[in-house]
Amino acid sequence: MTKKRKDEIPPAQPHPHLPYLLPVEDRLAAGKALRDRCPRKSHALWKAPAKRPDPIALLVASSKGRLSKLLPLRYGRMMVSPFTFYRGAAAVMASDLAGTPVTGLKLQACGDCHLLNFGGFATPERKLVFDINDFDETSISYWEWDVKRLAASFVLAGRSNGFDDDDSREMAWRAVRSYRKRMAAFANMSVLEAWYAAIDLEELIETGGGEEFGYFDQEKVDQAISRTAHAHELAKLTYISGDQPRISDDPPLIFHAEDVQKDQHYRQEVQHAVRRYIDSLLPARRLLLDRYRIVDVAMKVVGVGSVGTECGVILLMSGNGDSLFLQYKQAMSSVLEPYTGISLYPNHGQRVVIGQQIMQTASDLFLGWTQGDDGRCFYIRQLRDVKVKPVIDGMRPVNMRSYAKACGWALARAHARSADAVTLSGYLGSGDAFEDALVEFAGHYADQSERDHALLRRAIRAGRIEALSETG
Repeated sequence: MTKKRKDEIPPAQPHPHLPYLLPVEDRLAAGKALRDRCPRKSHALWKAPAKRPDPIALLVASSKGRLSKLLPLRYGRMMVSPFTFYRGAAAVMASDLAGTPVTGLKLQACGDCHLLNFGGFATPERKLVFDINDFDETSISYWEWDVKRLAASFVLAGRSNGFDDDDSREMAWRAVRSYRKRMAAFANMSVLEAWYAAIDLEELIETGGGEEFGYFDQEKVDQAISRTAHAHELAKLTYISGDQPRISDDPPLIFHAEDVQKDQHYRQEVQHAVRRYIDSLLPARRLLLDRYRIVDVAMKVVGVGSVGTECGVILLMSGNGDSLFLQYKQAMSSVLEPYTGISLYPNHGQRVVIGQQIMQTASDLFLGWTQGDDGRCFYIRQLRDVKVKPVIDGMRPVNMRSYAKACGWALARAHARSADAVTLSGYLGSGDAFEDALVEFAGHYADQSERDHALLRRAIRAGRIEALSETG
């Protein structure tokens, strides 16, 4: 028997419970039959169990392995509101979801599917698409968990914006309804048509007529369309030192770790990690990177859920004088793994990269993984390569309803790539039963997140954990 190489990439994870090759009518019937095992209305249920794990203890546990000096910033961001708490509490929700009803169907899940983990970006062909854009927690898991986390995020975001409860719940309902209807559409497509499906960002904005889809910064969209992102980032993030650019410090968000950057051992570790990263890329990508050299590296603090993981920016320059910014990010075990099984991939950066490649329409040209000499796992991608983020603050109900539909569409498309859309559509059905149940869950779980947020603030006041406010 041929011995398996330690670094060999495992095959695509099998889903024997999804019989892709059976006739469509049989798969549709199998989906409908799942309603007996897990009625759609059962998804409405949420009540904290008597022995529910302490959410603050779960947060502290999820912080292990992160940079301790950045943890107060993480908790400071989470204490701002129940919505910011929710964004950083994927580990808490995973624990809670483990006790909720499921159909038993698994797929490649996002794992942290809240409304701010969607946005616009450019494909390698420089086409602007709308899609999920954060996969730190991706893993094989139950499809319902992604939909529930998305729905609850809309209720919390609506409350954060001052919307009344009816508007907040309607946005969650719209997201789930869009998911159900788009899954039905994917079920009626050919396999390749569904796989190639993409959401064109410019068309999405144009279809909404501007007013309804006013949740993107038009300046960012225009910049993305003009394809000037790298030149813009070079001017924004660097200054000239001697004869070459250097990344500008903007503490506490971007800073140089001078105490280690002058150390020869540190520089060797960086070189080793970059070589391992290059080995994870396709040969054509390696050829492209050969035209650049590293000129600077700086640490970077990223979003609420990732604060404390080691992240940074690498500035590379070509012989032609043009720049390339790469972002490296530490990858830890997914919050889903304690409840749905550990990843088949030995490197968590590899888990993130492969999950992203499965779920996204098109992934970043330079997306790859690596490992430090100390065994820590990382993934690397371009920094802000024509990325357009939604502007949630100040959004009106009409805008957020439209955004909810776009997010539900994108999630259905991502799920349809690793699961059988026919089986899922058979379960979801053609009526409103699923979205009605999910909006009830979303309201109850938003209430729970508000209670957990109050516990966090209490823990901070009691000195149980330290928090640092960025607003002083």
